[in-house]
Amino acid sequence: MALGLAAKKEIVAEISDVASRALSVAVAEYRGMEVGELTTLRILAREQGVYLKVIRNTLAKRGLFDSKFADIDSALTGQLIYGFSLDAPGAAARLFRDFSKKNPKLKVTALTLGNGLLGPEKLDAVASLPTRDEALAQLLATFKAPVGKFVQTLNEIPTKFARVLAAIKDTK
Repeated sequence: MALGLAAKKEIVAEISDVASRALSVAVAEYRGMEVGELTTLRILAREQGVYLKVIRNTLAKRGLFDSKFADIDSALTGQLIYGFSLDAPGAAARLFRDFSKKNPKLKVTALTLGNGLLGPEKLDAVASLPTRDEALAQLLATFKAPVGKFVQTLNEIPTKFARVLAAIKDTK
């Protein structure tokens, strides 16, 4: 189906907007997949905070041109589906990795976190990136001992302060 210029501009603007909010982009070939399989993938994407869209590569290149994901430009060839991670940097990669285990027709071709093009061999590394909540929990776990000691020190301050005041009074 031929798209008019206005429709193309709308798609480019939509992709540009999504890319400005996205944390990462994953691109996969979906050649040979049936409509039901793509529908299942779209449902899973919505549940996981991934914006998923089949876009003409030329329109995607224009939409990503001024974004931090412009580095993916050289990998945009073939019949592709685009996954934009909106909530967690590894969400789209995780979606594609998990879905491709059950459906080998979906093949990841490129990934980017906005700082360079990554090949499909990096899929597991990107997919294993923690979500925001997981990262915060890991960070807090590293602070557990120091924070506990800090709180204990804060609790001891009134006692130590009272001793210092008593010592000052005794010296007068």
